[in-house]
Amino acid sequence: MIELYTAGTPNGWKASIALEEMEVPYELHHVDIMKGEQKRPEFLRINPNGRIPAIVDTDADRLAIFESGAILIYLAEMTGRLLPTARAPRAHTLSWLMFQMGGIGPMMGQANVFYRYFPEKIQAAIDRYQGEVRRLFGVLDGQLARHEYLAGEYSIADIANWSWVATHGWSGVGVEDFEHLRRWLAAIEARPAVRKGVRIPNAEGWDLISGGSGDGEAFAAQARGIIQTSQR
Repeated sequence: MIELYTAGTPNGWKASIALEEMEVPYELHHVDIMKGEQKRPEFLRINPNGRIPAIVDTDADRLAIFESGAILIYLAEMTGRLLPTARAPRAHTLSWLMFQMGGIGPMMGQANVFYRYFPEKIQAAIDRYQGEVRRLFGVLDGQLARHEYLAGEYSIADIANWSWVATHGWSGVGVEDFEHLRRWLAAIEARPAVRKGVRIPNAEGWDLISGGSGDGEAFAAQARGIIQTSQR
């Protein structure tokens, strides 16, 4: 059994989508990051860095795994799904996974900070990070012009990148100029496991950040307070 500790954020969705796609039984533990539950001693014993998501494998002597990319690889290797075993396809999949971990996630995260959360509007910073996000979207679009999914077949690389790119509106970046990226976004969102995974542990997070319903300003104000007190 997998214990999942998560919240309704792009990194959190990676783990819940993967568990749903791989049909792994799991027990959900909602971590309220707005209340700082990720900084409590009981959670820090699972992830010393105090971030979600994290999982505990109760069938492996309560092995704790943190960092969303590591979780995706662990689950894929555990189940034999969504990560090829042959050398070349595996390398391609991991390359696109790391593209998200090192590029898409950090740059969209910084765009969110300066566009949504930072108390002062620093236009140069907003332009810098939104511009880099657009550049990275162009890289994805070029790859998807030649392939249905990022590494050929649907994989953990698609789960990781989609979980962030699907929230592009929250970062203030449009996808109108990226035909192939839009096709890929829609195809993945249509998957039943993805639709379920983004609503775990709470549907409100997905509906808000993806551009649906909810009070965006209230959420941004809460997040702003977390950033200012270094409690993210």
